[in-house]
Amino acid sequence: MSKFLRAAVIGVGYLGRFHAQKYAALPDVELVGVVDPDPERAAAVARELGTAALPGHAELAGKVDLVSIASTTESHYRIARDCLAAGLHVLVEKPITVSVAEADELIALAAAGRRMLQVGHLERYNPAWLAVRDRIATPLFIEAHRMAPFKPRGIDVSVVLDLMIHDLDLILPLVQSPIADLRASGVAVLTEGIDIANARIEFASGCVANITASRASTASLRRMRIFQHHEYLSVDFGERKLGFARKRDAIIDAGDTNESPIDSESRIEPPGDALLSEIQAFVASVRGEAVPGGTCSGRDGREALAVALEIERLMSKQGIQ
Repeated sequence: MSKFLRAAVIGVGYLGRFHAQKYAALPDVELVGVVDPDPERAAAVARELGTAALPGHAELAGKVDLVSIASTTESHYRIARDCLAAGLHVLVEKPITVSVAEADELIALAAAGRRMLQVGHLERYNPAWLAVRDRIATPLFIEAHRMAPFKPRGIDVSVVLDLMIHDLDLILPLVQSPIADLRASGVAVLTEGIDIANARIEFASGCVANITASRASTASLRRMRIFQHHEYLSVDFGERKLGFARKRDAIIDAGDTNESPIDSESRIEPPGDALLSEIQAFVASVRGEAVPGGTCSGRDGREALAVALEIERLMSKQGIQ
């Protein structure tokens, strides 16, 4: 693969427009064009970035090396399948597809064609997470809260596939253990789908994860707390704030009540551009370059989707729609 790459973005709504902006700003990458079912929107983004508005993704074969797919979730499988079959490398926004079977087909197609298939789980590139992930060794208990005000543009999927899946994507590779038990509950508040959900996951390793997501909150909150042997870590993804508390190695005399047996610290990570980092990682992987920490592969996206769908199934079984 030559160093210079040609890119396109399929679906240039709210998030896809940002994808296009990042590609347009990268050195040694040409944003060849954008595609959107709304011709006026495609034309507006094309004018903004000095590129072409193309009539459909079928036009991209032979013209580009890689694509970002930021279209509706229901269209991910069809578009990604066509692009992979045309020999293109694919970055598809989360969730990877609407079903595990579709995800498996895309993974197999990418492997057969030796193409990159990456999933846009953006929180992996949050500066706070990048700063703390290598410090997490053997988690024993994880608690995650992801709350957001209601936004109509996200209601094509449930809150599980819209918000909770971010934390699932972080937790599953962190624990690296089969799920032994899974319980879930949720309610519909503002839509016909699930707007507030909670899942409790017990892993075979003994680790327990308690995850809550809401899209009916008055303010945004994205936090995770991880407990491991003699240590507690907290991550505020929105404020990029980290907290650490660790048991001191030295044994403190029980009679000394003035000194805490815990050492603690906190810090705020500098701002970063998670989407730019994600796209840079994708471009680097297409070029065959090593990416520190790796990328969110099609297999990773598939595993997060599988657990998210099982959570939805359990809630549906309980009569929660």
